[in-house]
Amino acid sequence: MIVMAGMIGAGKTTYTTKIAKELHTQPFYEAVDENPILNKYYNNPEKYGFALQIYFLNKRFKSIKEAFFDQNNVLDRSIYEDALFTKINVENGNISIEEYQLYLELLDNMMEELATLPKKAPDLMIYLDASFDHILTNIQKRGRTFEQPTKENGLLTYYQQLHTAYGDWFEQYDHGPKLKIDANRYDVTKEKDWQNVFDQIQTKLNRKEMTIG
Repeated sequence: MIVMAGMIGAGKTTYTTKIAKELHTQPFYEAVDENPILNKYYNNPEKYGFALQIYFLNKRFKSIKEAFFDQNNVLDRSIYEDALFTKINVENGNISIEEYQLYLELLDNMMEELATLPKKAPDLMIYLDASFDHILTNIQKRGRTFEQPTKENGLLTYYQQLHTAYGDWFEQYDHGPKLKIDANRYDVTKEKDWQNVFDQIQTKLNRKEMTIG
């Protein structure tokens, strides 16, 4: 099992699709277009911050359980980085301390249950590291109206907070093997760039197999 991680707009869905195709395996995608809360959150984060994080936590818990039992798959985001988004919502006053404590207790319970499954953690976590300008360009390109930063909605500050926090999150991730890919450097729609990236992924996976062996 491979899980992707990274900022909004880093390219996780594209990478997930291409990795799954190369490995002839099952991709698991984050539910965005079907999410009934996401658009409301962007319009009113103070009202919908906690509900959104609970929604995502529930969906990701379901996906990662399915992925653990259905061998050989790729998730375009995982439960492991959810707490980062929740913490920033607390810092911004969108989620109360009491809600945050409830969220962490629920997350701990879920992580304990995951530890009882046949596979204890992903075989590889791939973090897409990208410059802030690269992220903003991708957000603009995909054209979701509710994601576009304006002077009024404060999303630029929110994205900057996430971008700053992700580096520390990657360094602290310790659930299993991990790989950082410079998303600025590679255009994976080009075959040469993609092959370079996929070679890195295969090398990391092969090292894990050798360690287990």
